[in-house]
Amino acid sequence: MSFIAMNRFKVAKGREDEFEEVWRSREGRLKDMEGFVEFRMLKGPEQEGHTLYASHTIWESEAAFSAWTKSEAFRQAHRNAGQTKGLYLGPPSFEGFTTVLHEA
Repeated sequence: MSFIAMNRFKVAKGREDEFEEVWRSREGRLKDMEGFVEFRMLKGPEQEGHTLYASHTIWESEAAFSAWTKSEAFRQAHRNAGQTKGLYLGPPSFEGFTTVLHEA
């Protein structure tokens, strides 16, 4: 069964374009990882003081996702994370899900 990893970001109002550009211009390293299936950045509703975003990755298994988080590629992909201070209200919130039912 597949594994879906999501990080939710509360992006400060007025900084949405900047946040999206950070993600558009990043050096993608996911495609090189064994077990990687798909990535999406989702824009959610505007709330008081922020706009909700979620990164959404699909992996062949939780083990494949775990290998990504322990890889050099992961460290390289996140090396500039500290340079985005002020974009977020608090740290991202991680959620991991194992697929129990899938229809295509």
